[in-house]
Amino acid sequence: MLTLPRKRIIKRRSDFQRVYRVGRSYANRYFVLYVFPAANVRGRVGFAAGKKLGCAVVRNRVKRLLRESYRLHQELLRDDVALLLVGRKAMVEAKCQVVEKAFLKVGKKAGIFASPVPDRGKRS
Repeated sequence: MLTLPRKRIIKRRSDFQRVYRVGRSYANRYFVLYVFPAANVRGRVGFAAGKKLGCAVVRNRVKRLLRESYRLHQELLRDDVALLLVGRKAMVEAKCQVVEKAFLKVGKKAGIFASPVPDRGKRS
């Protein structure tokens, strides 16, 4: 079972702001992925959901979906980048499998995977 250690999660506002300002962004309709190669936040990840998404319950669900998508594929990721995942309005109604597929697609476009991503969900 894969876990997401608390020490790998970005919590400080200054770290979030640095990733927002300097990081490169990749987006789809469900979330925005910021990728930031830096030594001081290496291998760390942050999750965000703005107040425009809804009440606290909705924002927490969005962050849970983002964390779960990241957690399931964290062994495939490169260690030399920091990531920031920011939820969008379409994610409020999305299911976990849809978010996971979107994470793999955006991650492949951003080049954050160290090893090849297995094609999940394709039936032959």
